[in-house]
Amino acid sequence: MSGFTHTKYRAFAPVKMTNRQWPDQIITSAPKWCSVDLRDGNQALIEPMSVSQKQEMFKLLVKVGFKEIEVGFPAASQPDFDFVRWLIEEEQIPDDVTIQVLTQAREALIERTFESLKGAKRAIVHVYNSTSIVQREQVFRLDKQGIIDIAVNGARHVKRCAEQATETEWTFEYSPESFTGTEIEFSVDVVNSVIDVWQPTPNNKAIINLPATVEVSTPNIYADQIEWFCSNVAKRDSIEISVHTHNDRGCGVAAAELAVMAGAERVEGTLLGNGERTGNMDVVTMAMNLYSQGVDPELNLEDMDEIVRVIKSCTQLPVHPRHPYAGELVYTAFSGSHQDAIKKCLDIRKDKGEEANAAWEVAYLPIDPTDLGRSYQEVIRVNSQSGKGGVAYSLEQQYGLQLPRWMQMSFSNVVQRHAEQTASIVSSESMKALFDQTYMAASKPFQLGSYSHHRNTKDQVTSMIQTPQGTFEITGQGHGAIDAFTQALSKYIGIKIDVQEFHEHALTQGSDASAISYLKMNIEDQKIESAAIHEDTLTATMNAIICAVNQYHADVDQAAA
Repeated sequence: MSGFTHTKYRAFAPVKMTNRQWPDQIITSAPKWCSVDLRDGNQALIEPMSVSQKQEMFKLLVKVGFKEIEVGFPAASQPDFDFVRWLIEEEQIPDDVTIQVLTQAREALIERTFESLKGAKRAIVHVYNSTSIVQREQVFRLDKQGIIDIAVNGARHVKRCAEQATETEWTFEYSPESFTGTEIEFSVDVVNSVIDVWQPTPNNKAIINLPATVEVSTPNIYADQIEWFCSNVAKRDSIEISVHTHNDRGCGVAAAELAVMAGAERVEGTLLGNGERTGNMDVVTMAMNLYSQGVDPELNLEDMDEIVRVIKSCTQLPVHPRHPYAGELVYTAFSGSHQDAIKKCLDIRKDKGEEANAAWEVAYLPIDPTDLGRSYQEVIRVNSQSGKGGVAYSLEQQYGLQLPRWMQMSFSNVVQRHAEQTASIVSSESMKALFDQTYMAASKPFQLGSYSHHRNTKDQVTSMIQTPQGTFEITGQGHGAIDAFTQALSKYIGIKIDVQEFHEHALTQGSDASAISYLKMNIEDQKIESAAIHEDTLTATMNAIICAVNQYHADVDQAAA
């Protein structure tokens, strides 16, 4: 019999609410952020951070802009205790940053916690005990009053220790751990008992943290729990509701966002979501979600590569290449239709000369990658699934080549065949080599020598043509220099040459500027495309014509062989 059976699980019971308000709310400002990278994030690591890694992580958190940082569980770990002491004694805590420490609601641990904080200007003491049904009945084997007694005794001892250390500005935080697994009415009873001990005021608020220690329901139910709690807890104007979501169902960010809509004012999480099991709430993702909606996240994430580097260095964990906002490939399009759409939108912004703060409307890119220190060169990578837009964009960004649409279509087929044969991404360098080989490499049997161009009633071009048999002069007349040269060359070699499409543009600027000419031609009813680069535009075009004729001869010789 298979062990994979859903029948041993039960659907989570929803909160009975008929007048919920959170679905109509919109987040218009950032919550207060608290990083728990140095506590929850650290305890989830296979190898906990070293002292130097903790120091580097703390500096990053300060640089990003966190004003509240949970720095450890000093009563449970000597390294955590020593790190807290280092922060205080070495004056590493900026004046606008408050450190937070975690402790269970046990007197000895609380006393050790306050010992670690001696001399701190400000600190948040975060005390907790588990209140859920399964913890209460199976782990602690206590009734509800027994759980309330643990919370109240812990709250009283925190208050007593704080009263003996008046040199520090204290903030108290309480968490009914496993809040989501606790009867909602009982969670309010426990918290009200703690509030009754601490007696917070609107000018001296306590933090009540409501953790989804294990994510057990859809985010909307968590939001219902938060809204119901906010509506029924005592002294609501004197407490700050905080949430601490985990990602067991993959909805940690969504749960935190909906919780803020439901009344939470503060969010605890980790950068990039490192944490126990499937992780903590990802602060980068939630903050950038706000940013993408025009809301100031009040965190500075503009150097995303540096943030990723430090996190990888300190945690020894990889960052998924598709991680929201931070992954290496999140601004990279492989699909041809995506690439084409991105290119068109970016071209419109460029043509309009839009400023950096102009409204961002680019297909498939929810934010401007440059806001996070990323480059537009990373937007498109070309493989066998890519289309003409991606190929054209890459060549333009790297080499300034503005392929006309008809050449985009033909060259994308060349690149696709190459990608299929190599079964790999085609780099911009490889694309440029393919372009040169396809359109510019045919150099025999003819080469352009010196020429002269005169204009009377018609244009006349006289040119020297170098061949293996020697150098010959040709002359032709036509409607424009290109027509005149084509007529002369066609007459000289005895084949019909017809220029169907023509496009040119400057590649560089200044006294040594160069130009490129693209041609689509019919030579004896054979369609051939070519290109050439020269300091002189007319010379570039004439060279492109010669290149096409050479390609025709190569094709004829190959067919004959």
